[in-house]
Amino acid sequence: MNKLAKLKYLPNNFDIMEEGDHVICAISGKKIPLQNLSYWNVDEQEAYFSYAEASIKKEKNTK
Repeated sequence: MNKLAKLKYLPNNFDIMEEGDHVICAISGKKIPLQNLSYWNVDEQEAYFSYAEASIKKEKNTK
């Protein structure tokens, strides 16, 4: 498919607002297939490629 999905991030899952097969990491810009999406921020409504990118965002928010 190779189409960007639009999601609403919830505390334990996400709703697909617009069909697609991937989202983009807010930190690295990497493509994240929806089946691999594990890290996101509900308040910021952002996805992260891995724990590494999620922790970078968390560090920036605590400074």
